[in-house]
Amino acid sequence: MTIAIIVHGGAGGWDVSGANLAEARQACERAAAAGRDILARGGSALDAVEAAVIILEDCPVLDAGRGSYPNAEGFVEMDALIMDGRNLQMGAIAAIQRVRHPVTLARRVMDKSGHHFLVGPGADAFADSIAFPRCDVSDLLVDADQEPEGLAVEGASGLGDTVGAVALDAYGNLAAATSTGGTPNKRPGRVGDSPLVGCGAYADNWTAGVSATGYGEALMRVVISKRVCDLVGTGLSAAAACEAAIRLLEERTGGEGGLIAVDARGQVGWAYNTGAMPHAFAIADGPVVVGN
Repeated sequence: MTIAIIVHGGAGGWDVSGANLAEARQACERAAAAGRDILARGGSALDAVEAAVIILEDCPVLDAGRGSYPNAEGFVEMDALIMDGRNLQMGAIAAIQRVRHPVTLARRVMDKSGHHFLVGPGADAFADSIAFPRCDVSDLLVDADQEPEGLAVEGASGLGDTVGAVALDAYGNLAAATSTGGTPNKRPGRVGDSPLVGCGAYADNWTAGVSATGYGEALMRVVISKRVCDLVGTGLSAAAACEAAIRLLEERTGGEGGLIAVDARGQVGWAYNTGAMPHAFAIADGPVVVGN
């Protein structure tokens, strides 16, 4: 079985000639390489996407983990989702605070909580109950000259920048993960598409794994990640399904965003209707390919 991984650093208002986009591309390259190394050693797709997203969460020019935007009250509330295509198990958190790697906490929800989705104070209490590492808000915020460019704020149509990864392992198992700090100055408690199953991500061994990024209020209305999987189920490739879903997003909601996917045959795909979406992928033992 072919191994494959693809990652993204968010679709948004990137300055295509700016240093931040270059740094985001480098982070995507490192993330894809780390995930591919796990897959090449016989590791699971779940381990690969978690490791890849951790690297993206540590990149200060991306809106996830370190680099997350504060809400209207100055707090950082983050969302994340991870999903296992073998059995459709998933773990998600929303409005979590003081966690450096939300994707890992989402996996702990899947593995240890007995539930699939924990939010706000409940997610915080669960993190404390398993002695999950906490951090200060200052560890998540970056200096003004390092603020993420991957977000275009235009009133209510600001794009929610997000990071994500999708992988296929040597055993034919798919997994997907998505993590975000949400939109800047959002209302406390606002949750976008990222932690919502079928919206921010979806993985099903029968079809594909998908991670989405963009304006969450539009993406969730078309359940975009599950829609990509359904399109693959009709016979479309990962690439064609991503392109079709982005067209649908535009036609039905006027929304903007991006998608990455790996289908059950190991084909990767991506599509976006914004200025850029830094991404990187690797298939089998081929080189890591990086794009805007």
